[in-house]
Amino acid sequence: MKTVLGYYKKYIPVVILIGLFLFGNAMCELALPGYMADIIDNGVIKGDMSHIRATGLIMILIAAGSSVASIIASLLASRTAAGAARAIRKDLFEKVTAFSTAELQQFSTASLITRSTNDVQMIQQATTMMLRMAFFAPIMGFGAVIKALQTSVPLSWTVAVALGMVLVIMGISFFLIFPKFKVLQSKLDRVNLIMKERLAGILVVRAFGTEKKEEKRFDIANMDVTGINKFVNKAMAFMLPSLTFIMSGVGILIVWVGAHMVEANELLVGDMLAYLQYAMHVIMSFLFITMIFLMIPRAAVSAGRIGAVLDVEPSIEDPAKPERIDSPKGLLEFRDVAFKYPDGEVNAIEDISFTAKPGEFTAIIGGTGSGKSSLINLITRFYDVTEGQILLDGKDIRSISLTQLRDEIGLVPQKGVLFSGTIADNLRYGREDATDEELMEAIRIAQAEDFVSEKPEGIYTQIAQGGTNVSGGQKQRLSIARALVKKPLIYIFDDSFSALDFKTDKALRKALSENVKDSTFLIVAQRINTILDADQILVMDEGRLVGKGTHSELMQSCDVYREIALSQLSEAELERR
Repeated sequence: MKTVLGYYKKYIPVVILIGLFLFGNAMCELALPGYMADIIDNGVIKGDMSHIRATGLIMILIAAGSSVASIIASLLASRTAAGAARAIRKDLFEKVTAFSTAELQQFSTASLITRSTNDVQMIQQATTMMLRMAFFAPIMGFGAVIKALQTSVPLSWTVAVALGMVLVIMGISFFLIFPKFKVLQSKLDRVNLIMKERLAGILVVRAFGTEKKEEKRFDIANMDVTGINKFVNKAMAFMLPSLTFIMSGVGILIVWVGAHMVEANELLVGDMLAYLQYAMHVIMSFLFITMIFLMIPRAAVSAGRIGAVLDVEPSIEDPAKPERIDSPKGLLEFRDVAFKYPDGEVNAIEDISFTAKPGEFTAIIGGTGSGKSSLINLITRFYDVTEGQILLDGKDIRSISLTQLRDEIGLVPQKGVLFSGTIADNLRYGREDATDEELMEAIRIAQAEDFVSEKPEGIYTQIAQGGTNVSGGQKQRLSIARALVKKPLIYIFDDSFSALDFKTDKALRKALSENVKDSTFLIVAQRINTILDADQILVMDEGRLVGKGTHSELMQSCDVYREIALSQLSEAELERR
């Protein structure tokens, strides 16, 4: 909550200005009933048309001033709320993009989307209402009470009765509705999560014929949200008519009591009507305050959820005084590295030592859960090592700025990710100034030239959201081309050849070795065919490095590697290679 309030500090002068305009608006509104009473008592009843015209002109000018002040205040309030919401969304996005994988695991993707959209929108709406009503309602209410007492003290008990009833309804509504708001936001998270999973896995859902099951799952979450919203809306539906009934009842009561006082010459007709207007202002002010109090709890819940994200400090940050590698070469070294996940009880990998040299292919292979991806994530500092060191050109990567470290790395993840836009937009993701010729060269090396050239618009062909209009193999090749356009010193292929056929796989590796000679290559692979020609093969098993060497060396010295190789190729095929 405190974090979100900090966004409004720079708007304090504007808030003061809004308060001044609303003060003027309230004063104008409070002045009108008095002039109306004057017209009735000193103009209409006495038949003085000149007095009616003069007083009426004053009322028109006051009403115009009130309207102008209200419009300006509303405009400033809307701009302030929109500006603060924009700043919050911007900082939320920047904060989330700076999170390491460890921080991202604290919040689900669906929850982060809800916080960045629904919660920010709720704060924006509450801000607009607060700036518009929080100044106006108390000024109007307090001023109307004073004016009413000045007009007729004997009638004041009618307003006191009305306020007592309003406060009772406000209290009941507040204690019934407030606890539901926090639950409502978490239920919205659940709806977003199910929707996201359903859309992302639509092919799996259809393949297994579980549409009805997924619809039922969504319906349950949707009904949870609907149930809470219905409860809140029912409470609001009860409150607003009740307040309207009180206003109407008080109006009738004032006219009834006031008529008897007029008959007894204890009150003028104009004063009675003015008092009626003041009473309505008092009740309306409390109605506005009620709406504010109902909005604040929900906004407070949203502010707390946003603050929970903004207050998280990323565990992976730049060092206070980063070192710089002046002439990077891409020499990568692991020294006795161990790593344990934040919520893990045992090390995911341990006692890892090896050197990956420029101009050489270093392959990493192992069974599922052997620690291959964990090892790769340490190089890019998605996580930091628990023990040991990872050195880049002799410097610990934790002492280098994240920008320089990641500038030197071209990562091709196992799941190729393309963004909406053209093929050229995607390839320039790592280097915006790349020319069309450089893009085509990267496409050629990545063995993507055949399907790109077939498209009428070539590299300016549009890629659909999520890359749904290209196949898995095409997506992987474009992801590889994107890394090539960046021209980093270290290439990391995290099982990036899995969707390629053997012929394309071989042609791609040959093109890489011929065209990108001076870089360091790390290839995580499941297929033996992909790594047979590697200069160095690392064999992972249960988080440990159990073998290191060339294919022929490991076939003789490493049982784990030999078992993996024989599970994919026959002994005769391995001997021929």
